[in-house]
Amino acid sequence: MKKLALLVLVFSGIAMSFMHRHLNIPQSAQVSPAQPNILWITCEDMSPHLACYGDKVVKTPNLDQLAAEGIRYTHAYTTAGVCAPSRSAIITGMYQNSIGTQHMRTLQPDPYPHKFSPVKTYSAVIPQDVRCFPEYLRKAGYYTTNNEKQDYQFLPPVTVWDESSPKAHWRNRSSRSDGTGKPFFSVFNLMITHESQIWMREKESLLVRPEDIIVPAYYPDTKTVRHDIARHLSNVMRMDSITGAIIKQLKDDGLYDNTIIFFYSDHGDGLPFVKREVYDRGLRVPLIVRIPEKFRVKGSKPKGSTDDQLISFVDLAPTVLSLANIPLPDYLQGQAFLGEKKAATPRKYSFAGRDRMDMPLDRVRAIGDGRYKYYRNFMPEKPYYQDIEFRLSIPMMREILQLRDAGKLNATQMMWFRKTKSAEELYDTQTDQNEFTNLAGNPAYKARLAELRGQMDSWLKKVGDKAAVPEAEMLKQMWNGGSEPPQTAEPRVVKSGNTVSIRCATPGASIGYILKHGSDQANSWHVYSGEKLMLQSGDSLRVVAQRIGYLPSKEVKLKD
Repeated sequence: MKKLALLVLVFSGIAMSFMHRHLNIPQSAQVSPAQPNILWITCEDMSPHLACYGDKVVKTPNLDQLAAEGIRYTHAYTTAGVCAPSRSAIITGMYQNSIGTQHMRTLQPDPYPHKFSPVKTYSAVIPQDVRCFPEYLRKAGYYTTNNEKQDYQFLPPVTVWDESSPKAHWRNRSSRSDGTGKPFFSVFNLMITHESQIWMREKESLLVRPEDIIVPAYYPDTKTVRHDIARHLSNVMRMDSITGAIIKQLKDDGLYDNTIIFFYSDHGDGLPFVKREVYDRGLRVPLIVRIPEKFRVKGSKPKGSTDDQLISFVDLAPTVLSLANIPLPDYLQGQAFLGEKKAATPRKYSFAGRDRMDMPLDRVRAIGDGRYKYYRNFMPEKPYYQDIEFRLSIPMMREILQLRDAGKLNATQMMWFRKTKSAEELYDTQTDQNEFTNLAGNPAYKARLAELRGQMDSWLKKVGDKAAVPEAEMLKQMWNGGSEPPQTAEPRVVKSGNTVSIRCATPGASIGYILKHGSDQANSWHVYSGEKLMLQSGDSLRVVAQRIGYLPSKEVKLKD
């Protein structure tokens, strides 16, 4: 116990050092709003490897404590087994295949990223009525911050975040005249568990002994495999310490009991045959929510409880809006699972998809009811394994391929390398957690197959599937038949006396403005909601508009 206490103390010191070095944390700023603050702590590429979820190898005291004070969800699923499509669903509350963000990925530093995409980089044009949900929070008076990863498959308008940078933090509200006293929605994205950190942190000490690892049946049991899994789990333990440091800041600021905290991962482990997959191991993630007593509604589960209801990550956006008591837009495809606007009935099915992954193309759709999973392979002629260059940096991936080529993998380990796929797959994840035994052809499961097949048909008909056409054709449709993205129309500023109103001719455009009074130094964009703005002598106004996926409008400037 003394050793564990010392280990936790050391981790806490490392975490605080990491936070101040890498997240640029400002000093304490105490504000206690009447509305709930909402904090998201998200990590990358992690299945439920937490002690509170039953993992016997890792030590995660901070997240265990959060679970002891909150609700631990056991059936939370992402909509994709990879970050960008998953994050697009999270930020919009919409399935990625319904809005054209299904391919991994669309935005690249190189406009023609030949290693990672068969088409040039693009910002997906999503339906005109769809917004990034933090924009609704801003309209309702919230201060929104994102630190720092976005990766939504499109560039967000200036109206989404008050801050989105390595320095973004709820504490920065006090440095802005329009931020003090506001409730906040703050997101911290922790990269330490990302797939890349398996090789990039090679020089760091292991916190998990490789000999303690339980090697999944789909991997060969080798020294390299054990080491890489131990590295990933060591990163999980360090991530827990960083999480504890963020929570400590809330407590130091006197905000802990005014803040609803979410913790989750954006998809499953960043390991071979897990990340990028739509099997449960690629989609099922930890989700913990702590709600202070003052914000709990009637019928809420007690602290320290577990909740087995099915959660899809399209449900996160409506749930946050529900907890903030903000009306839910009609277009949302998710449903709230907490708050005043909680759905009357729990979700019955979760849905997911797999499409292009860097260069390799595939199209798979999945549906699960919490036990049974059904997969429809639209390209059964393609193999399960995809040769993805980025993944080859993982030592165990290279070794697995060497063993495959040498004929040293057993039948189970070779399942990933099957040359073709079944058109349909059905698994009982309760008795077959690795999803090895396809029940689609088993007469005993005929009724279950028909049910999930029918629900898949209904879902695709309801939400649509942008991957039904080639990506280049989809892009042409997004760009109204052109070869480049359209530009949002220049906003029109109408002055009447000492007030102004703003309009934009582009349907679905969000409008942002900066109003400077006299010599003040305001430089943050606000969301325009149709109100009349007071413009007095000496004031200046800057206005920009953008529909998601379009180029921003030209900036309009007005000085009184």
